Amino acid sequence: MMEEALRATVRRFVDQELQPHINDWEEAGVFPRALYRQAGDLGLLALGFPEAEGGIPASYRNLQALNEELCRTGCGGLLASLFSHRIGAPPIVHGGSAELRARVLPEIFAGDKISALAVTEPGGGSDVANLATTAVRDGDHYIVNGSKTFITSGMRADWLTVAVRTGGAGAGGVSALLVPGDAPGLARSPLKKMGWWCSDTAELHFAQCRVPAANLLGAENAGFALLMRNFNDERLMLAMHACYLAQACLDEAGEWARQRKTFGKALVQHQAVRHKLVEMATRVEATRAFIDSVVARMDAGEAPVAQVCMLKNFAAQTMQVCADHAVQILGGMGFMRGTVAERVYRDVKVYMIGGGAEEILNDLAARQLGWS
Repeated sequence: MMEEALRATVRRFVDQELQPHINDWEEAGVFPRALYRQAGDLGLLALGFPEAEGGIPASYRNLQALNEELCRTGCGGLLASLFSHRIGAPPIVHGGSAELRARVLPEIFAGDKISALAVTEPGGGSDVANLATTAVRDGDHYIVNGSKTFITSGMRADWLTVAVRTGGAGAGGVSALLVPGDAPGLARSPLKKMGWWCSDTAELHFAQCRVPAANLLGAENAGFALLMRNFNDERLMLAMHACYLAQACLDEAGEWARQRKTFGKALVQHQAVRHKLVEMATRVEATRAFIDSVVARMDAGEAPVAQVCMLKNFAAQTMQVCADHAVQILGGMGFMRGTVAERVYRDVKVYMIGGGAEEILNDLAARQLGWS
């Protein structure tokens, strides 16, 4: 029953609060901050987090329903920023002190404060073990120096979960530090992107940035494992988005093909168009089945790293094919801003890169499966 009620709630939210404004927000390059509070009031931001921390316990199946409904917007950038706490908050949950969790998490889940994760660096990409941003202990503070880039919600985040180097080289010298958005020495620069236009994306600069030592998440030099446990969930959510955005492309293309007439008959009556629609539907159905399989395993307590890596890549490829076919079916209209096909087409590459590029995830899956 919870899943049915959740779907109904999210569907109303999408239809009433999101769909009417998506195109305007994309063109403006931003959506209203008040939207976080609206999502928080519905319990959507708390979903899947521990009740003891102010969250609402939920299965991966519930999160699957949440993402499927949200993706009807056809706007991955909105989902990335509105739910950036899904990667920013877990290290706080698992590594923060009781005082820090009680002070920070309820406001994030309520939508009053925005949470972001800052790991990627200008010179390091996905190579977390070799990050260069440093945090040096100075009494009851850490002094942070360095830069982060491609940070979702980076411009307006109130809390930044930052990967820093507190020790020697490699993974054993990495820590996680919760940096307040108003910390002295923190500067932010907005980044313009190919897609995800309404998603706030930033480069962060730390210059003698002072952060309370009490904001350390987990033990010093033990942050790598804390950050890594985030990635399985992040990749699963990206896979869900990719699949359900592909479905949004299929829905739009199918409706267009039924209504649009060429050479005296509806597009859908042309065999070439029908074949494209069937190929899209086949890929979406296969990806849905893969998601269902992984979700069932994770709800059973497993952590199938290899399968999540493969799923994320497979789903991104499904999204790529479906976006391409949808634009082709819509023809000139598919090249116009304001269609789902156009929006998803320019968003595709971030799903093939985000959470670990295709090549990195293939290699990680191979190692997990013993092929190294």
